[in-house]
Amino acid sequence: MLELIKRLCELDGVCGTEEPVAAFIRAHAERYADSVRTDVMGNVIAFKKGAKTPEKSVLLTAHMDEVGLIITGYTDDGYLKFDEAGGLDRRVIMGKTVTIGPNRVFGVIGTRAVHLISGDERDKIPPMREMFIDIGVKDRVSAAERIALGDTAVFGGEPMELAGRLIKARALDDRVGCAIMMKLLETDLPIDCTFAFTVQEEVGNRGAFAATFSVDPDIALVIETATSADLPSVSPHQRVSRVGQGVVIPFMDRGTVYNRQLFQMLTGLAEQHTIPWQTKTRIAGGTDAAAVQRTRGGVMTATVAVPVRNLHSPAPVGSMDDIENLYKLCTLFLSEIGERY
Repeated sequence: MLELIKRLCELDGVCGTEEPVAAFIRAHAERYADSVRTDVMGNVIAFKKGAKTPEKSVLLTAHMDEVGLIITGYTDDGYLKFDEAGGLDRRVIMGKTVTIGPNRVFGVIGTRAVHLISGDERDKIPPMREMFIDIGVKDRVSAAERIALGDTAVFGGEPMELAGRLIKARALDDRVGCAIMMKLLETDLPIDCTFAFTVQEEVGNRGAFAATFSVDPDIALVIETATSADLPSVSPHQRVSRVGQGVVIPFMDRGTVYNRQLFQMLTGLAEQHTIPWQTKTRIAGGTDAAAVQRTRGGVMTATVAVPVRNLHSPAPVGSMDDIENLYKLCTLFLSEIGERY
């Protein structure tokens, strides 16, 4: 699992440019699934028969896209202007390295140096319109020859292992979910199941709506990451979830009130099989579930997630223990659906 996550997180896949990730996942799915297709949005949808065809059809989803930047303009002296693609905290991007576009052009995000800032400006975060990407060219024409408007940029830095079985990788959200579904595809499933690897989650759950509409499932499980704020500067009651403390099973977030029956099934399975679990202590964030749940006549929907620090930044951190426990819970969920339906 670790090596698969690393490989997935090395692939560029900002919202709307998920093709490298989709190609990698599709090649894997074609080895194990009974059918694989890519829809007009770019979602990769795989179906695999299991030991049983349940009365209620089941969909598992995880999104392939990651947050990043999109190029919006050039300056006369060759710098690139940009905006966010997906929700970013601009405090954490200054001075970071990026690779831009299909040719992976190297650049550095810059703004005025601290020596040139005075007074109250030192305590303010500059807006993105005051930042730029330096790719080393000297004029607008040279910049335009290398980078097209609309090209996307990903943050630099390879995946790295930390002490305590932790991993740092820029695209843990949500390549972790993709890796878990890819591993499930390799197994003998207890029930028929459809897997949707979706696009454009970070800009409004756009791929998930299209994928769910075409699959038309009765039950859906969204496999995701969850904001963890287990940091010294955060009060214990505001920490949302904690890395290393188990699978996150939310009952509600900003986009979805989760199906109570599925929530109780998942928490019961975790308790029964001694899988550490937690729930969110704040109603925050959202997932593809917001689109999945409301598609067609409605879908029974639940989410399970891995808690991740520094979410939507160049250096998210998660726990392999939590990831492996989430995989176990997903296998138990599919078996339980086979027993109940």
